[in-house]
Amino acid sequence: MATTTTNTTNTHYPDDFKCPISLEIMSEPVILSSGHTFDRTSIQRWLDAGHRTCPITKLPLSDSSSLIPNHALRSLISTFTASKATTLSKPNHIREHPETLISNLTSKSSSPEVKLASIEHLCSLSKRDSELRKRLTESGAVAALLGCVSGRNFVALREKSLKLVLNLSLDDDNKVGLVAEGAISSVVAALQRGDDNGGSSSADCRATAATVLTSLAVVEVNKATIGAYPFAIGGLVRLLRGGGARERREAATALYTLCSYPDNRRRAVECGAVGVLLDSLCSGLERAVEVLGLLAKCKRGREEMVRFNGCVKILINVVRNGSSRGVQYGLLTLNSLCLSSEVICMEALKEGVFELCLRFLEDDSEKVRRNASSLIKVFGGAGCI
Repeated sequence: MATTTTNTTNTHYPDDFKCPISLEIMSEPVILSSGHTFDRTSIQRWLDAGHRTCPITKLPLSDSSSLIPNHALRSLISTFTASKATTLSKPNHIREHPETLISNLTSKSSSPEVKLASIEHLCSLSKRDSELRKRLTESGAVAALLGCVSGRNFVALREKSLKLVLNLSLDDDNKVGLVAEGAISSVVAALQRGDDNGGSSSADCRATAATVLTSLAVVEVNKATIGAYPFAIGGLVRLLRGGGARERREAATALYTLCSYPDNRRRAVECGAVGVLLDSLCSGLERAVEVLGLLAKCKRGREEMVRFNGCVKILINVVRNGSSRGVQYGLLTLNSLCLSSEVICMEALKEGVFELCLRFLEDDSEKVRRNASSLIKVFGGAGCI
């Protein structure tokens, strides 16, 4: 945070980059269930203080009040100063007018190389220019852009096109519009596409595609649309199973966002997500436990977890050694499992969960305290203690 604020001395940051609570540049922007973005530290402090309303709308929050990482905005903030410096240092003859760039993108006669150069410039400009993003969506450029995403062009063009789609998805008004124009089909195609001899660039494409799905799914109606689209959730599960570190992290985030919609939990379970998530948790991807916490809310999800050998021990390891957020979701998942299975309840007690819960009653996080208290009540209600 200190580094970011130091750089603001001579650089004007857009208001969208500032936390509505602290009014400082956000170092870790997250999206509240109300749809508004805050810096994680500020909004977590607000929630831990017992507030159950959105600081902006003052409307009640859902019980879960999940905080979804806003990777797109975080990327914009972290690159803003460098991008601005780069743009200002370019000679005038290569600073093309946005209308020319849009024309190059939409023209059928433009070569892939010309489209790539135009998209690169539009990516840089649109990061901090909401009016340009609006102009892009109103100009008919989205169809051409999605063609670059799903077409069999060279990987660099596909990668930059996805990043421009991600920029456009920053605006809530664009999220539904992008889906209406067929973005899901193009993004899922990029999500599933093989290496194409592209190596790390192809991996970046798949990771960015997962991030785009996360951004689009912030809007509730899009959660259902994306979840129902063939191979969307399945593609994320496969990416979680076989991708690199960034791919797996972005796939888990997308699954978490999508699975806040109940029907998508069943779809994820049917795609084999439970086993993949537990394996990912074993290999150090703590974000996987957040998805498991949601899948444990559906019967089939709980049944798959109970069948997975060592599930309870894996979850308890997160509760013992994880971050505050990991502990929160580890306890939440165990709570759901223990409520539905006396066998799991007894196993959890044997592994020392009750003693852990007593310790967490004094935790700094209100959510951790609440989940620990709930699990203690489950043990008592089941007659296990």
